[in-house]
Amino acid sequence: MVRNATNKLLQKAKKLKSDEFYTQLVDIANELQYYKKHFMGKVVYCNCDDPRRSNFFNYFVANFEEFGLKKLITACYKEQAHDLFSSGENGNGCFYEYTGKDCLRGDNEAIDVSYFKGDGDFRSRESIEFLKQADVVVTNPPFSLFREYVAQLIKYDKKFLIIGNINAITYKEIFELIKDNKVWLGVNLGRGISGFIVPDSYELYGTEARIDSWGNRIISPNNCLWLTNLEIDKRHEDIVLTKTYRGHEEEYAKYDNFDGINVDKTQDIPSDYGGCMGVPITFLHKFNPDQFEIIKFRKGNDGKDLSINGKCPYFRILIRNKRIYAGCANNA
Repeated sequence: MVRNATNKLLQKAKKLKSDEFYTQLVDIANELQYYKKHFMGKVVYCNCDDPRRSNFFNYFVANFEEFGLKKLITACYKEQAHDLFSSGENGNGCFYEYTGKDCLRGDNEAIDVSYFKGDGDFRSRESIEFLKQADVVVTNPPFSLFREYVAQLIKYDKKFLIIGNINAITYKEIFELIKDNKVWLGVNLGRGISGFIVPDSYELYGTEARIDSWGNRIISPNNCLWLTNLEIDKRHEDIVLTKTYRGHEEEYAKYDNFDGINVDKTQDIPSDYGGCMGVPITFLHKFNPDQFEIIKFRKGNDGKDLSINGKCPYFRILIRNKRIYAGCANNA
């Protein structure tokens, strides 16, 4: 019930193109700790963040020296009244450039921001000029524009670490990037992201919704992830395989329309199977490109969804164990 309720909230937000989800400082800190080596001497751009309200801004200012940053740029756009990323005047987005030399104390509301000539949308010419200066982009972009947002980062060849909905994995454009090993999942996802601060106008769906000690209204969708192209050691750790296919063939159903077996849980991937296997999308959180290769997503040879006895399991990713498959090929 909780998952259904929080999904309902996100779907409603997507429909209304309302993306008022503030990232909590604890979730930023929990993820960024793994990427410090990528920030030394770099310019960081948070292009969906009002510096007077953003916890991304707060985090990078507080850790400016520890990360060895060269510069921090934060910017927000003005789309409509009371929008998450907007606090500019007369429809103008705002921005702030921090080099570690300023003395920032107290309430961020006192920061003397500058204003764009336009609305500050991440697609605007002014924002793109900042993007060109940046080495790494870190933010929580609007979920309703996620495809377009990622496409821009790829176009300008930027390193990034961003938050998205787990379902973004199923977007054709995003999946192809993952398949081609151009992007991958970060360390935390699902319950590893504790929740988002939302405005008073949002209904607090689900039993995990709460109001914290500071009066922030928080919802916990439990279905979000970090997407990145920053290398971390964790993604090259092997998935420990404890199951075997030989002698347990009846436990692995075969697809009607593809030469492969169905595996319902990542932990059930057999260690001795060299053919194709369909695994759940959450496999990507543990995916090691040195151990497995991704073949395709969701569809069988007939172009229809993978099926077992006429029934389609929830989205499956077709993978193959590179080491087992290579051994089979060499012995053929």
